[in-house]
Amino acid sequence: MLTMKFNAARLLFLAICFCTTAITSHAQVQDTTMMRGRWSVEGRADKITDKISHKLALNKDQIRQIYAINLDIVRRMDEVKANSELTNKERMTQFKTLDTERSQRFKSVLTPTQFKKWTDWEMNKKDHLEAKMEKKRQRKANQ
Repeated sequence: MLTMKFNAARLLFLAICFCTTAITSHAQVQDTTMMRGRWSVEGRADKITDKISHKLALNKDQIRQIYAINLDIVRRMDEVKANSELTNKERMTQFKTLDTERSQRFKSVLTPTQFKKWTDWEMNKKDHLEAKMEKKRQRKANQ
């Protein structure tokens, strides 16, 4: 009688573990699918455009144009990343060229005030990144 109760309890425990595992893995699959969509070319262009839109208070027409520019640039950057024939130096040169092109195309869409604000924001991000990279180099040198 006691072993029957023990076996029933063990079976119930295993059933609960199985259900929990199934539910958790299903949730993780959904999260991954959603993230994959967010980090697609369109998702990245949308994220970049959203940040710029909030930072510069763009109107609907500007948002549409900036999204189109970002979509084009992100697609071309992915092509550069996928090109295994390029050296790192060539890849970086092409990234800088695309970044410069984006800036020139933004200039035709943004007002002079918005463009200055965007340029200042970009410079601030680059300065922050360089400081972070320098800090990382110093940590590696000290080890």
